[in-house]
Amino acid sequence: MCGFPPPTDTVTPRQPRGQERVITGNRQTSWAFADAYVAEDEALRWARDRAREAGLRSVSPGTGAALRLLAASVDAKAVAEIGTGCGVSGIHLLHGMRPDGVLTTVDPEPEHQQFARQAFRASGFASNRARFIPGRALEVLPRLADAGYDLVFCDGDRQEYLDYLAESLRLLRPGGLVAFEGVFANGRTVDSGPQPTEVLRLRELLRTVRETQELVPSLLPVGDGLLCAVKR
Repeated sequence: MCGFPPPTDTVTPRQPRGQERVITGNRQTSWAFADAYVAEDEALRWARDRAREAGLRSVSPGTGAALRLLAASVDAKAVAEIGTGCGVSGIHLLHGMRPDGVLTTVDPEPEHQQFARQAFRASGFASNRARFIPGRALEVLPRLADAGYDLVFCDGDRQEYLDYLAESLRLLRPGGLVAFEGVFANGRTVDSGPQPTEVLRLRELLRTVRETQELVPSLLPVGDGLLCAVKR
């Protein structure tokens, strides 16, 4: 078992009482500790290995923990996931959902979904806790029920994120939550240099979510950036 690290913060001298300025010696260490704060089990490690072999990116442990928290915070019974991968994010979502909750997960690759089925089963989830739909997200999402979901998690084609947002607003009940993975794009989203179309689309998504009156947004600095918003 790993214990908490010793405190490394120092306080600058000669500051008036009540106005001390805390200096963090190593933010990278702090972020790494936060990302590994919630331990992952063998089933999650297996799913990560399958994703790595398939050349797929998986959510970080910190992002997974945030997804659990978000699913629990809205008492999620129905969650839609865009991008099954090999099941890493799905396991985290299922852990946060109600015991009778159902995860609807969409992915264009049925082979990846088979790995996710195995991972869900290894995590102890009954087969009726997940509904797997193979296909492109923008072809599948219009078939899902209006206002039928508590949470929508988007981890598919980042160039389609704005389209996912439009579909999510239709799918979510009032008080429901939408989350987008990878909006930092490995730091390129805030880089001032010329960027590819994917990054420009992510910047447009960030602006749109922030300016949409129907949404209450927050950008969480976990993993590669998790953009979240609650539908009013």
